[in-house]
Amino acid sequence: MAGLYFEDFEIGKVHVHELSRTVTEMDNMLFSNLTLNPQPLHIDRHFCERNTEWGQPIMNSIFTLGLLIGMTVGDLTLGTTIANLGMTDVRFPKPMFQGDSLHAVTEVISKRVSKSRPDAGIVEFEHRGFNQDDVLVAVCRRQAFMHMRPEAA
Repeated sequence: MAGLYFEDFEIGKVHVHELSRTVTEMDNMLFSNLTLNPQPLHIDRHFCERNTEWGQPIMNSIFTLGLLIGMTVGDLTLGTTIANLGMTDVRFPKPMFQGDSLHAVTEVISKRVSKSRPDAGIVEFEHRGFNQDDVLVAVCRRQAFMHMRPEAA
C-alpha cells in the first residue's frame, strides 16, 4: 500500500501533497444538497450577489475539509490507517469560491504507541489547504489510528 506505517512518520516532517483540485459550482451544489444543507451562501448565486460581502457563493466548508483530508490519503494513510480518531482546531481563515484550486501540505505534529493495542499507534497531523494564490483557506488537526509495520515473515 502507498500509505505510511506508524514507524515511518517523523515528528515535524512536512509532506507536500502533489494532488490539487479545482472546485466547481457542481461540487458545491451536489455536496450541499446531499448533506441537506440549504444554506443560500452555498447554493444561491443571486442571494449572494445581493446580500453577502463575497458577491458570489462560497464553497461549503465541510466539502473543503473533506477534500483537504482526501488529498492527503494517497501519501500518508492509504491502506495503513485503522480509523480516524478525531479532528480538532478546524478553521477556515478565508473562503473558497468555485473555480479556486486547492492544494495541501501536512505536518506530523506528534505520535505515540497505543496503550490498548501494541500493534498500532496514534499520529496527529496538521493539514493545511491553500488556494491557487497560496492563501490559507483551511486548517485541521487530525488524529489517526495507524497500523505498525507488520513483522517480516
